Amino acid sequence: MQRRSSLPNLGIGIGLRIPHYEDIFTQQPNIDWFEIISENFMVDGGKPLENLHRILERYPVVQHGVSLAIGSPDPLDFEYLKQLKALTKITKTPWVSDHLCWGRLPGAHYHDLLPLPYTKEVINYVAERARIVQDYLELPFALENLSSYVAFRKDEMTEWEFYSAVVEKADIFMMLDVNNIYVSSRNHGFDPKEYYTNIPLDRVIQIHLAGHSDYDAYVLDTHDNYVRDEVWKIYADVYPLTGGVSTLLEWDDKFISFQDTWDEALKAKQFQQDIHQRHPHLAKAGLQELCK
Repeated sequence: MQRRSSLPNLGIGIGLRIPHYEDIFTQQPNIDWFEIISENFMVDGGKPLENLHRILERYPVVQHGVSLAIGSPDPLDFEYLKQLKALTKITKTPWVSDHLCWGRLPGAHYHDLLPLPYTKEVINYVAERARIVQDYLELPFALENLSSYVAFRKDEMTEWEFYSAVVEKADIFMMLDVNNIYVSSRNHGFDPKEYYTNIPLDRVIQIHLAGHSDYDAYVLDTHDNYVRDEVWKIYADVYPLTGGVSTLLEWDDKFISFQDTWDEALKAKQFQQDIHQRHPHLAKAGLQELCK
């Protein structure tokens, strides 16, 4: 098994988005790190890379992808992976993540994060492809859990059993989105705690937080609102059980100011401080003690 202990806890960050560039470049805020959408910077040059280099002069950057579509039936796209790997050389990202989903067919790309059937056959298929991706990139590779809205009649297990099996068989990591856990729990009627207490939390290297839209009968993962209390509750439970990992706030629509976005992300720090107050020995021993 790969060791997570060698990977850094970068602290608290937010997704790097164009509406915030001016504030970031002029104010140089004291933010721990930024996450970028890899595909936005997989270009030969121009303004995107110019802006990225300006960010890299001051901040750590982590790459997160949206179009690998690792569970798709078409062959792995090594031209895409070549460009992705080239970008990692620029960013010096400590790891790379994408989604546990499908979204391509031969000759077609749906540009969506579509859920996979939870079967042993799909576990074997995705795990082998994830292992190849990690070996090719020569970096730790993590898959993110989806927010989902449909299920397959042929599912053989729960989502958390499927997710756990894929990462363990491939010997990769988890990019755990706690908002997605909540969204899926509402849409499918399961207890979020059942999910996060039955996955290998020692494989989590990063946590995502985000807002969603609640329509009573269903919930959508929209990334356009403040993090709901129910999601903060999951974060407060999960974070110490991971031993303390990098935390990121995603905000991708109906943008608010950079400062308000950063203030929302900093709420995570208060939860972390509360953990230390409840467990004062952690100041010396570290959060890892909670995992014992």
